[in-house]
Amino acid sequence: MVVDDSAVVRQSLSSILESDSEIEVMGTAADPIIAVKKILKEVPDVITLDIEMPRMDGLTFLRKIMSQYPIPVVIISSLTTEGTEVAMKALEYGASEIIGKPAMNAAKFINESKILICDAVKAASQSKLSRKKISGQNTDSPVQELPTPRATQPMQVQPKFSADVILKKASAADRISLTEKIIVLGASTGGTEAIRHFLKNLPGNMPGIAIVQHMPEGFTKSFANSLNNICELEVKEAENGDKLYQGRVLIAPGNYHMLLKRVGKEYSVEVKEGPLVNRHRPSVDVLFRSAARYAGSNATGILLTGMGNDGAKGLLELKEVGAHTIAQDEASSVVYGMPKEAAKLGAADKILPLDQIAPYLLK
Repeated sequence: MVVDDSAVVRQSLSSILESDSEIEVMGTAADPIIAVKKILKEVPDVITLDIEMPRMDGLTFLRKIMSQYPIPVVIISSLTTEGTEVAMKALEYGASEIIGKPAMNAAKFINESKILICDAVKAASQSKLSRKKISGQNTDSPVQELPTPRATQPMQVQPKFSADVILKKASAADRISLTEKIIVLGASTGGTEAIRHFLKNLPGNMPGIAIVQHMPEGFTKSFANSLNNICELEVKEAENGDKLYQGRVLIAPGNYHMLLKRVGKEYSVEVKEGPLVNRHRPSVDVLFRSAARYAGSNATGILLTGMGNDGAKGLLELKEVGAHTIAQDEASSVVYGMPKEAAKLGAADKILPLDQIAPYLLK
């Protein structure tokens, strides 16, 4: 179900979603009040939701849904500074993913928006949800009277370009002998809360950490700032040429690939444009391949929750050069896709529940 107060947006999103043969738009609603009336008759597998709407804003509706009757929700919002802060709250309240409203001014952007939106909806349909306890909120509403949703079938997400389009795989002769440790981490659906949990449990003297979380441009800065406020580590959205050192975490900016680089004894990151890799930009595979080349056995690769296979081959490349590799287990993953593909490839030295990854690293 598409929920947005703009008729043009409802029509555009419906067309984008129905261009995928695995997705059916069962209905649209101009605001959450109308949406609830329609959901009482038939429960959708996924709701796409705008933030700013009349009668009831999207955040209030999301709180009610997630505290009473969880249905996977994908936030599709305009990329304003104020909007990104609200959208980050939406992730805390249980939204599966955030997507920027598609730009309709060029064929390339329309095509990429189709891929990102359709994949986000498919990933949300596979996510495991539970009721959220949100303190201080009055969530009484007819939402709690909704009928039981139908079961969903697993969906396949086909990859597109590999990391080869950004960085060629290093040969043995290309590898550099290093001493400084580094950690690289990738995540997608469910990853924002997983990363929050992971970083909160680490001390401030950890090796440098580079993270790719699949998020749109504009939201990664707010995500990094929110993490910086709760962690002992310094967390920031990466800028091209940023140094990566002990106690610092760099988050790949939305819509840009991030690569680890090495100059002398120092690590830094390169932030660059390029095609979608494994249907994403930033791509986990791109980060992992660069870490295999420039950090080798001094790297630790971690792959968390998410749909698809981005990061699986990259984690294998890290293992092949002697790096430590970890994948999140199925029980603690919101969507067991990316870590599952890594496990299939034998790419993970350890498969661990989310709450055991930080303690394992510290040991």
